[in-house]
Amino acid sequence: MSDEEMEYYLEAGRLAHTILHDGEKMVTVGASVLEVVEAMEGKILDAGAQIAFPLNLSLNADAAHDTASDGDERLFAEGDLVKLDLGVAVEGCIADTALSVDLGGHADLVEASRAALDRAIDLVRPGVTTGEIGAAIQAEIESRGFQPVANLTGHGLAPYSIHTDPTIPNIGIQGGAVLEEGMAIAIEPFATTGSGRVSDRARIEIYQQVDVKPVRLPSAKRILSKVRDRRGMPFSRRWLPQEKIELALAGLVRQGVVYGYPVLHDVEGSFVSQAEHTLIVTADGAIVTTR
Repeated sequence: MSDEEMEYYLEAGRLAHTILHDGEKMVTVGASVLEVVEAMEGKILDAGAQIAFPLNLSLNADAAHDTASDGDERLFAEGDLVKLDLGVAVEGCIADTALSVDLGGHADLVEASRAALDRAIDLVRPGVTTGEIGAAIQAEIESRGFQPVANLTGHGLAPYSIHTDPTIPNIGIQGGAVLEEGMAIAIEPFATTGSGRVSDRARIEIYQQVDVKPVRLPSAKRILSKVRDRRGMPFSRRWLPQEKIELALAGLVRQGVVYGYPVLHDVEGSFVSQAEHTLIVTADGAIVTTR
């Protein structure tokens, strides 16, 4: 990693930390999901940075990949557990960070993912395996009476790329990738009262262009024109021209030009918490860019 890239990562992290905690204060009973999402994304743009991915705002049993839809009328309710997962990019260098907001009765679950993240961060240095990190996350969450979400993971980061190697599990595994100096990584424990595995909902609000192919529909061409400057970073259905959007998106997904991310959820009636920081692995430990 060059000195210039390091500065971009650090700047992205500073912005992400501030905006995430500003957003935390907006999540109150009766507040609008759409207004919180648009306000937080607006703060990124106002700072002169890029939205690395649509703000993930996932409720209760939903763990990840939800965001506000166009015209979303949802309001936060007493007892909700709200995950805010924010991505900020500066010249493509990404800060990925998340926290959980407890609107009633979930303090221990929120603390489980937060404590697991802290324990994982303490381990990070060159030579440590991702399997060791996963085991520490699992032990911390299980010691508090909850389960880690086994099929969600942390990940590496690269310019304009949100999910790269290494994969960082939330459960113990044998071996795994070995951390090296200069890696940018995001560690994100999820703790749950449910099954410990997530599955796909039908709801899809977040998409990503994954290939370049010729398309015929004018509405599909408008979508690709709108997201071209994303350079492969995910986008929200809400950001797109709304005319004929369903047909165009379905066609792009069918052609393999665009991928849709279904909302991921644990069993009905469960609650999931999340915590996340971005780190740069250094010679003797790590810099947490989003703290």
